[in-house]
Amino acid sequence: MIRIVTRTHLAHLTEQADDAHARVREVQGLADAAYGSHIREVFALTARAEDAEKGAENASRNFRLIAIALEDTAAKLAKARAELADMAERVQELSAPAEGAFMVLLLHYGEPHSIHPDQAAAYAYAATLGAPLSGWRLADERPAAAVPWRCVPFIYDAGRDYFRSVTAPSIEPSEGAA
Repeated sequence: MIRIVTRTHLAHLTEQADDAHARVREVQGLADAAYGSHIREVFALTARAEDAEKGAENASRNFRLIAIALEDTAAKLAKARAELADMAERVQELSAPAEGAFMVLLLHYGEPHSIHPDQAAAYAYAATLGAPLSGWRLADERPAAAVPWRCVPFIYDAGRDYFRSVTAPSIEPSEGAA
């Protein structure tokens, strides 16, 4: 079939082809813009993912370092508590006088009354002065002047002309130390 195309019809077809080309360029531009936007979004998401991975690695590394430091500190604390317990035991040992290594000062209402070779002798002597033989207690927080009779053990170092009280405050390890 042969078709005869007139100038007007040809102009109209050319115009339609130009409009179609313009529409193709417009759609191609929109597609390129969408593709470019998609690529930029992919790059941005990839960068955020890499940053998040680096942050997670840093956090993990920091966590491991803190855990190691905490383990070291816990070991040092356990060692220090053990040393403190050993020191407290040693202080107790040093505070406890050897049998017969001390004398006893007998106080009557806080005033020195007499010196005796041991507690039994001090108790017996106090009994001759009217104090009961039983009922003696360890020294407490009351002032010495408020107690009728009290025995105070002490050690005399003749080499240094020095008196030292045998009673030392008890040192208990801190909470959790043992």
